[in-house]
Amino acid sequence: MPRPLETAAPPIATRFRRASWYHRCRDTIACRLKDLIMRRILGFLACVVFLPASALAQGNSSVVGFGGFSTNGFDSGSTSVGGAVSFNLTPGIQAVGEFGHLGNVLPSTADTLLSFADVGVSAFYGEGGVRLIAPRGALAPYAEATAGFARLDFNTPDLGRFGNLAADVAFAYVDRTTPIASVGGGLLVRSGPAVFDVGYRYKQLFANDVLQSVLGLGEPLHAHQVRFGVGVRF
Repeated sequence: MPRPLETAAPPIATRFRRASWYHRCRDTIACRLKDLIMRRILGFLACVVFLPASALAQGNSSVVGFGGFSTNGFDSGSTSVGGAVSFNLTPGIQAVGEFGHLGNVLPSTADTLLSFADVGVSAFYGEGGVRLIAPRGALAPYAEATAGFARLDFNTPDLGRFGNLAADVAFAYVDRTTPIASVGGGLLVRSGPAVFDVGYRYKQLFANDVLQSVLGLGEPLHAHQVRFGVGVRF
């Protein structure tokens, strides 16, 4: 009787050892390293898979550089460039700051007449204001109003440097800095961290009577600006 009991003991001990060895394997250094590596691999794959979704979760504040042209009068090829930054105040309202250069601010009649003499009037400007915008979605229409100041610049390419100097002397006693106000709208296209802007602005400069009479022939200096921009949002 004792001998059969002794022969039956090893299989029972072996079963316990196998079960015990399998359970202890989870606490070994090799298994912990393997688990860490797998977690990192799965984390990397999750980042790759969900990158578009996380990119679309970007904020709606943005920095945009833009270029465009003015449709004033006879010469409709005058270029405009600039940059703008916007910050969310509420989900549908943003504060906007903008600076740039308007290639042509002459009204239609004055632009048509002065274009034959190749005389142009441009302006550097800076503005701030408020934008109403659709808070969600890849396509976001908007409308905005801004105001600030502009500095007029006179160009006489046909007369060369002498013509520019003569214009500077002629307007030396006239304040070239003038208030400016703008209204307009457009469409923002949101694509991940990138943003694309297509829009229109009407910008009017409130020049003094001398400048408005001489340069604008009695009409206010202004620009119809069509613009295209690209930037990033945050």
